[in-house]
Amino acid sequence: MLTVSEVEALARAAHEGQTDKAGRPYAEHLRAVADGVRERGGDDEQIAAAWLHDSVEDDALSAQWLHEAALTGRTKDIVLAVTKRKGEEPTAYARRILAAPGALLVKEADLAHNADPARLAVLDEATRTRLTEKYARMRALLGLMEPNRTADSDRDSPKQP
Repeated sequence: MLTVSEVEALARAAHEGQTDKAGRPYAEHLRAVADGVRERGGDDEQIAAAWLHDSVEDDALSAQWLHEAALTGRTKDIVLAVTKRKGEEPTAYARRILAAPGALLVKEADLAHNADPARLAVLDEATRTRLTEKYARMRALLGLMEPNRTADSDRDSPKQP
């Protein structure tokens, strides 16, 4: 099985040269999601999935690569659960995430970084508003509290199904 460090290196190489909407290296987002999973108590399978969470969706790695990779079945299931499919309704996407053990924590960390006000601040107002609403809708579909909660309310945050 690949170690988390090996998965990180693979993910960084796969997304090399890719940037986010703000023009930042995409690996910064991957690092933030992996760190967010770790901080939320995620295990190595979830952390590995966090590093790979956008790889198939962004065509950085193929679904065939994922199928053949030396990863646990759970890690592969999490990556596939959080991979959006073209034309898929948000409710179907949310149901798939909720049905895959461990995937909710990865998506929660992803949404938290995506909705980070500092990250959104560099975008134009229309894009910022559109993305903020999109992330809030997904959080609601997943039953997650809003990201601006206090540390005490973190204990109430839903965990993996």
